[in-house]
Amino acid sequence: MKFDNKVMMTALLLIVGSFLEAFAYAAFCAPNQIVPGGVYGLTIAINHVTKGLWGFQDGLPIGTTALFFNVPLFLLAWKKLGLKSGGKTIATFLMIAFFSDLISRYLGDSELIKSVQKDQLLGAFYGGAILGIGVFMVFKAGGTSAGTDVLARVITKGTNMKLSNMIIVIDSTVVLVGLLAFKDWMVPLYSWLTIIVYGQVVGLLSPENPKRAVFIVAKDPRSLKDTINTKLGMRATYLHGEGMYAGVNREVIFMIVERKDVAKLKKAVLAIDPTAFISTTNAAQDQNIEA
Repeated sequence: MKFDNKVMMTALLLIVGSFLEAFAYAAFCAPNQIVPGGVYGLTIAINHVTKGLWGFQDGLPIGTTALFFNVPLFLLAWKKLGLKSGGKTIATFLMIAFFSDLISRYLGDSELIKSVQKDQLLGAFYGGAILGIGVFMVFKAGGTSAGTDVLARVITKGTNMKLSNMIIVIDSTVVLVGLLAFKDWMVPLYSWLTIIVYGQVVGLLSPENPKRAVFIVAKDPRSLKDTINTKLGMRATYLHGEGMYAGVNREVIFMIVERKDVAKLKKAVLAIDPTAFISTTNAAQDQNIEA
């Protein structure tokens, strides 16, 4: 029952998170000519320039078009972030594409969409906030939408850079495409505002530091090597120490892991050694400063 509850919660986070992302794109960004970076920023621009072309009166649908970009990004996520997020990634970007086109088709002429179109500033704030919440929920479930967040996670993987800041940097470069597509200087202004709101919401909901330093004291630290290296795909270091009171030599396992993986690591270690002592703390990387 415990396992089933966990699976259901993960599925709920992915579904709701995907819907919120799609809702932000289709209901707030696209109608207001906002290009919020990433794959959907590109597809919103493509949707605009293809209106009336090739029989697409309303332009190429943003959700379906996004799928063509998400495939290579999915392969990048698969290679760099591991196979464990593969199924969740596929499910997420398929749901976002489906929800985006569904919302655009059935809510495109609704009063809700029309009311937002009257105020780009309102659309930027609502779109950014809802997008940030959706992305956070997908992250919380251990997934990715195979968009800008993939690039941000790949770049920050193995570093102590803040994910939300990297998202802002990458997405900002995509805004220039929107400027060329819409030929309107208001587009970058509201697009960057959306990206900033989106990044700040992710940063607010996410921990300040994405890394944790972990110390493990076990009866037989060597017995944990295969579980940590092979099963979990993590790296660790043996620290050789001596007990201050009894003077007994002891090895301590030291690791730097992503915060989201700490619970998984603890569960695996305690399954082998229920008496193991596990301590975690924030991991900060000091920069070298020359006098």
